[in-house]
Amino acid sequence: MIWINFKRIVKSGFINFWRNGLVSLASVLAIAVSLYVIGGLMVSSAFLNGVVAEVKNKVDISVSFKPETAVDDITAVKKSLSLLPDVKKVVYVSREDEYKSFRERHQDNALLLQSLDEVGNPFGARLNITAIDPNRYESIVYFLENDNQSLSVNRDIIDQVSFKRDIVSRLNKIIGIVKRIGLVASTVLICLAVFATFNTISLAIYTSREEVSVMRLVGAGNIYVKGPFLIEGIISGFLGTLVALFFLYPSVAWIKNVSYNAFGGVDLLSYLSGNFASIFLTLLVSGVGLGFMASYLAVRKYASL
Repeated sequence: MIWINFKRIVKSGFINFWRNGLVSLASVLAIAVSLYVIGGLMVSSAFLNGVVAEVKNKVDISVSFKPETAVDDITAVKKSLSLLPDVKKVVYVSREDEYKSFRERHQDNALLLQSLDEVGNPFGARLNITAIDPNRYESIVYFLENDNQSLSVNRDIIDQVSFKRDIVSRLNKIIGIVKRIGLVASTVLICLAVFATFNTISLAIYTSREEVSVMRLVGAGNIYVKGPFLIEGIISGFLGTLVALFFLYPSVAWIKNVSYNAFGGVDLLSYLSGNFASIFLTLLVSGVGLGFMASYLAVRKYASL
């Protein structure tokens, strides 16, 4: 008996949804747009986190030495750095390699290359230092600039210590701003989706007022009167989820190549495919929740019918 009554309520909900036609479609689209933005935020969040990780992996410390510095002294500095617990690896770049690399980068500048031939090799050797963790770079810089006891050579041989310490922090700030903007946009769209679904259910209640009045007269309970309208809201949320996913997947596939080429290693499509179940479940719960909440508010407001 309970199952039969439940099927009747669900059937009535589908009938109401179909009866309202374009209004129901507007409700579905409003929810779909909201969920599309939410899904986009989930994927973009992974993308932005991946970008930060890539940037952190590429950030290193470059120690340039004066041209006259002996190789043995540079080797001693490299050995001292390698003994630090915060250092992952130290790569030695010779004067000759620096000179060759510079010429290759400026091979189209004949005047510059001619000047370089006249003065000879003005470059010193260099050490590129990678930390075991991006947060450990500060301690390495401190060692190079201030730790006189541990550094086994005269610090005057070091020409410059380069460390772009602000890149990651600035990138994190930009990401924070983007996420806040996305959150505000999602909130606005969610409110619009609730409003659209609320109006759809309100219209359904109004067009069914005579039918509802008859049900009241014959003693039908609230669940039989209000249930179909709640089901209608759930249907809008479910279909909105499917529409959002239908457009989200090709959108991510479309921008995949751009993001992958610009930020090697950050593959949005692979992330979406690997986390499809959790993303689908999140959007489904959100969509059905939005539809149910909007229909509940409409039914509650017009409870007297």
